[in-house]
Amino acid sequence: MDLSVIIVNYNVKHFLEQCLHAVQKATKNVAAEIFVVDNNSVDGSTQLLREKFPEVHLIENAKNVGFSKANNQAIKLAKGKYVLLLNPDTVVEEDTFEKVITFMNLHPEAGGLGVKMIDGRGRFLPESKRGLPTPWVAFFKMFGLSALFPKSKVFGKYHLSYLNQNEIHDVDVLAGAFMLIRKETLDKVGLLDESFFMYGEDIDLSYRIQKGGYKNYYFPETTIIHYKGESTKKGSLNYVKVFYNAMVIFAKKHFSARKAGIFALFIHLAIYFRAFLSICKRVFSRAIIPALDAILIFIGFLLITPVWENMRFHNHGYYPDEFMKFVVPVYILFFLLGIITSGGYRKPLSIYKLLRGIFWGLIAILLIYSLVDEQYRFSRALILLGAAWSGVTIILLRFIGHGLKLPGFRLDLSRVKRIAIVGHPQEANRVKKLLEETRLNSQLAGFIALNAEDSDEQYIGQIDQLSEIININRINELIFCADNISSAEIIRAMLDLTQLDVEYKIAPPESVSIIGSNSIHTAGDLYVVNVNAISKAANRRKKRIFDIEIALLLMLISPLICWFYKQKISFFSNAWKVLSGKKSIIGYARVQGTYENLPELKPGLLNPVDLFTNIKLDNNKIKRLNMLYAKDYLILTDAEILLKALKKLDRNE
Repeated sequence: MDLSVIIVNYNVKHFLEQCLHAVQKATKNVAAEIFVVDNNSVDGSTQLLREKFPEVHLIENAKNVGFSKANNQAIKLAKGKYVLLLNPDTVVEEDTFEKVITFMNLHPEAGGLGVKMIDGRGRFLPESKRGLPTPWVAFFKMFGLSALFPKSKVFGKYHLSYLNQNEIHDVDVLAGAFMLIRKETLDKVGLLDESFFMYGEDIDLSYRIQKGGYKNYYFPETTIIHYKGESTKKGSLNYVKVFYNAMVIFAKKHFSARKAGIFALFIHLAIYFRAFLSICKRVFSRAIIPALDAILIFIGFLLITPVWENMRFHNHGYYPDEFMKFVVPVYILFFLLGIITSGGYRKPLSIYKLLRGIFWGLIAILLIYSLVDEQYRFSRALILLGAAWSGVTIILLRFIGHGLKLPGFRLDLSRVKRIAIVGHPQEANRVKKLLEETRLNSQLAGFIALNAEDSDEQYIGQIDQLSEIININRINELIFCADNISSAEIIRAMLDLTQLDVEYKIAPPESVSIIGSNSIHTAGDLYVVNVNAISKAANRRKKRIFDIEIALLLMLISPLICWFYKQKISFFSNAWKVLSGKKSIIGYARVQGTYENLPELKPGLLNPVDLFTNIKLDNNKIKRLNMLYAKDYLILTDAEILLKALKKLDRNE
């Protein structure tokens, strides 16, 4: 056995599916075994593995035991000469495993190996190669000096940013997302340290590999995609605390007491420093746009007031100084409160909500204006002119900020995405239908052919014309059909097109998901047939309001309708249970087995099966009805079921 691939999964079913498809292709010419250790996922991951990947060795944990312990569980069972620790949110090339194994065979001094990693838009991930985080290296990284001087051999040691990313290098630290280790090396230096729950374990093992007399190599002759999960949001304070505390564990384990103390001091300083920066950033990001709005409104009154004084009264100083000092700030406050209460500052920014906020602010000002003493009334005309100025200039500010791509200024323009699908006709049409089912606000520009045999009126060009196709057809997003095009070709295309403003997604074969990533700080965009529509917060609110309204109505008219029910006590009891939140008017129909991982609902008095009173449905059809109810939830559906099954409200189950 050449290779044992170990993947630790935790609630990333769709990423895992894509990863395993790529891994299977990469093991075609390699004697390999694949382990997936599931840390008690609740998204249907294990069911997916049993149905689509029965050859994978599945280890199911009853709780989330962490990254290190989960990997160790599989390592103890591994039979391969090499062990690969691989993240589920990765895509490897078809020849990745062959290349890395060949390199390791030719370099017996190599204990571990990492590869070149790119994110979902083809950008190089600096954590592909790292130096040992000594106290000074950590200090330079945590306080931003490594980012300011990336080419410096003094300041750039954390990510070894002074080394060419396209050349093989001897490095200190391998990334846990793709960590190939010689099995005999693990036998000598030990498994992952389970005191590291998440983060830091790759640094610890890399350091022990070096101490064991082996070398760690950065190998860029193969490239993988690494989508960054939500747990890797590096801007969050939680990430900073968890990651840096892992660094403290590492320092106490491997450095002298003095060095470890200095390191811990740096760490705690960095946490407080990052916390301070995070608070400042949050306050600044929330306050900057309202502050700019306030300044613009004030400037408007400052410019409009003297003009109005000259036009109306032929007197430049008609209004007292108190008007600009006290009254105008009050006007500004009402305008800003109107925008806030209308949701005009929620991201992405909405022009409609902004105008609605200014309108309500104007109404509030005019109402108060009509109630105050005559001496505090200055001019309705100025108020109206100020509101008009506010609307025009603040909208202009939004568009300028959006056009310059300033942080926080992104407008909710509901832009229709222009998408092109790269693949053969059959698979491209399957993905097209999948896109239609996701109800994505998109426009299909056409298909892109992989060879001369791809002929259809929907094809707009060949894959070797990608750059021209994107520019001429104004493509925003490319979707690659993974069943038709290799991972290596997808990665090459992403690397070649990094200068273009285009997003990429991959559609695994026979899957209901399309996966991609727009940013190093996002979990990746996921287009999936919307089977969880009922789980949306807005739908849950609508459903609960419907339940309360119907339950109250039933209570109010119960003296009139209770006589139509045989089980009157059950009728009253059911209405009360719905009102108190123990039950819902409509729930899932009972089935044998599980509810196929559907979103959880309260038990229902009625269910979708009640629509078909004259038809006998088997278990599979009932499951299908439940899925359709969850996928395409509508209040009208609840109302239809209620009207057709009113006589069953006394049901006692």
